[in-house]
Amino acid sequence: MNQPEVPPPWEAPPPPPPPEKYPFWNYLDVLAAGAVAVQLLLIVFLSIHFLFWIKGWNLANKVVPLLLAQFLFYLLWFLFLYGWIRLRYGRPFWRSLAWVVPRQGLWSSFTWGLLTAGFVIGLGAVVGYFWPLRSEVPLLELLRDRVSIVLVGAFAVTLGPLCEELAFRGFLQPLLVRSLTAVPGILLTALLFASLHGSEYGWSWQHLLLITVAGVAFGWMRHRSGSTATSAAMHSAYNLAFFVVALAQRTPQ
Repeated sequence: MNQPEVPPPWEAPPPPPPPEKYPFWNYLDVLAAGAVAVQLLLIVFLSIHFLFWIKGWNLANKVVPLLLAQFLFYLLWFLFLYGWIRLRYGRPFWRSLAWVVPRQGLWSSFTWGLLTAGFVIGLGAVVGYFWPLRSEVPLLELLRDRVSIVLVGAFAVTLGPLCEELAFRGFLQPLLVRSLTAVPGILLTALLFASLHGSEYGWSWQHLLLITVAGVAFGWMRHRSGSTATSAAMHSAYNLAFFVVALAQRTPQ
């Protein structure tokens, strides 16, 4: 009977393959995605306003063109990112950005989102005691009628958290965490996330601070769970809580 060949003792077995690096994309990919985002923002927002102007549609209500432009921007940018990941790297899009639902579900993430909202509201009260927060900000000025309220609320708890978490905690944060380690990577991602919302709050540093704190919480959830879906659920619950508070404080028209 033939015995299987046994390698000589002086020949070491081949080393196991190194673990796959994650994320597999790099900063050149981030720069490319950022450059495309800037171009798409200009093209989409100018196109939407030109369309409303050429059709003679009313631009007094800014919510419809604003949300339409944001929807088209996210659609086109994520189509680009999907193609980039699939064609350049041959990887699945959703799993690459850690869009996986943990076995225990997302209910705890919703709870963390509500708790984070409560903490940020309390922190805002403390900050506002020493440095009063602006009462009138561009975002609240959009909530002037029933249609605007419904549209903004629906966007804030659905498409907004989904797209922002995929972009910041799914695409950007893993690369920063790999380069800088967890704490500075999460913090830098949160700062960039806050800057995205700067114009909505008139670049008020108090609001930017509070959004950064929320962004750190979302980043912590993403890092701890390994799932972008959990941070998106947390973000959605957070936005819902703040939307309800904003409605409660809204001056009746």
